[in-house]
Amino acid sequence: MDIAPSPIPSRTQYVLEAVKHGILTGRLRPGQPLVEAELAAQFGVSKTPVREALKTLAGRGLVVMSEYKGATVRTVDTAMAHAVYDVRLLLEPEALRRTVTTRADLAGASAALERSAAAADPAGRSLANRDFHRALYLPCGNPLLAGILDELRDQAALVSAIAWQAVPSWEREADEHREILARALDGDADGAAAALYDHIASFVRRAFPDVAEAAEAAEIAEVTEVPGRPEGAGGLAPGAARAAEAAP
Repeated sequence: MDIAPSPIPSRTQYVLEAVKHGILTGRLRPGQPLVEAELAAQFGVSKTPVREALKTLAGRGLVVMSEYKGATVRTVDTAMAHAVYDVRLLLEPEALRRTVTTRADLAGASAALERSAAAADPAGRSLANRDFHRALYLPCGNPLLAGILDELRDQAALVSAIAWQAVPSWEREADEHREILARALDGDADGAAAALYDHIASFVRRAFPDVAEAAEAAEIAEVTEVPGRPEGAGGLAPGAARAAEAAP
């Protein structure tokens, strides 16, 4: 039986994926100019697909477009980290709780953990990390919820890539990933959600202490329950875990 060849990706998509990979793996540094003519020559295309790719990446929060300076890789600051991880803390644990409750297949998360352990460099681990988190929330049963988290995925990866350069924490986070997945596979929806919440919050505390301090300063007297944290789980984690209560 003849097998149809895989469709060739468009030039714009090819450039988009290549530039995004460069940004998320640290090859293209925050603030680095992205010159259309140089990228066109590098990828063997005209400037039109490069321009369209950069516009798309700007819409995803990875590139900044300026009328005078052109396109540059987005710079990560505490305000961006706060905004991105505030939403993750609010939504991602709840999505995982629903995934576990519906007994969705988590084979993708297990495979991502294996790829991360076998990765030979930070770039491979970073990409596997993104796949792990997506495999946890994607089968939550609510396409809108999964879509919101998908829209944050690239920005969260950019924040993580910058933070890991300053505070390498791969081994600790790998242990936390294994704990999250173990609870999910055991059918412990609330336990898995709580472990994921603490995993995200502890990363913020380590990598962006200013975000944690801002969240603590904005904390209200009566703390409401955070989605994904079951009752009796000891309330919010200290420090940046309270970022979910302090919307930017």
